[in-house]
Amino acid sequence: MFSTLLIALREGLEASLIIGILVAYLVRTERRKSLPFLWLGVGLAITLSLVLGAFLTFTSTQLSPAGEEIFAGTSSVTAVALVTWMVFWMKNNARQMRDSLHSKVDSSAQLGNIGLVAAAFFAVAREGLETALFIYSNFKTVSSDTAPTIGLFIGLIIAIILGVAIYRRSVKINLGKFFTVTGTALVVVAAGVLSHGVHEFQAFGALPGANSFAWNWAGGSGSVVETLLAGTIGIGTTITWLQLAIWALYLGATLRAYLKSAPRPVAIAA
Repeated sequence: MFSTLLIALREGLEASLIIGILVAYLVRTERRKSLPFLWLGVGLAITLSLVLGAFLTFTSTQLSPAGEEIFAGTSSVTAVALVTWMVFWMKNNARQMRDSLHSKVDSSAQLGNIGLVAAAFFAVAREGLETALFIYSNFKTVSSDTAPTIGLFIGLIIAIILGVAIYRRSVKINLGKFFTVTGTALVVVAAGVLSHGVHEFQAFGALPGANSFAWNWAGGSGSVVETLLAGTIGIGTTITWLQLAIWALYLGATLRAYLKSAPRPVAIAA
């Protein structure tokens, strides 16, 4: 539950801030009549994200056991790569996000309202597609069917509320620290997703050590301990030495690179 709540909160707030920046810029430049086209682009981006999530879920249920293992392993590794890139990109580019979005809106104005639809679509679609892929992969790491879904909806609701509050200037948060903390937590979640991807490749036979366990708690399946482990650090009560090694290497190297410099101030919600 915690991991899906975190993913939805982080990605949802980013999307909310992007939308807020676009809306505020159109209002400030007296282009309120173009707002419906902005929301059309946002709606199309959300629809595409939902379609991707449905496609991933449907595809995984139609494959053979071996095919599902390869599909799940590949999607996990891809999700980790995208999320890792995203947290570093946000850390390095958040300060310029507002100006970049304003520039894209102005450039799209040459194409009229269709250009604005495209600008809003591409600005939000990246967040939505990343979220759909990462949440799908994260769902594979947990044993509960209901808790991750509850966490997903809670995270999205909180993100929307915070986004609206920041837009209306009724609440102030240190976005630099927020994205640093949530980025760190996302790296921890990504390490668990990567460990699960390794497990899938081991089950398929593409990686060795499927029966060489670092620990294997026989009573752990479906237990509270497994739920807590999978929902936080992304590893369960059964893990191979290869899974544990890759989990630790990714987590240590990525966090060291991510936290080695001080967080930059973020000014994207003005």
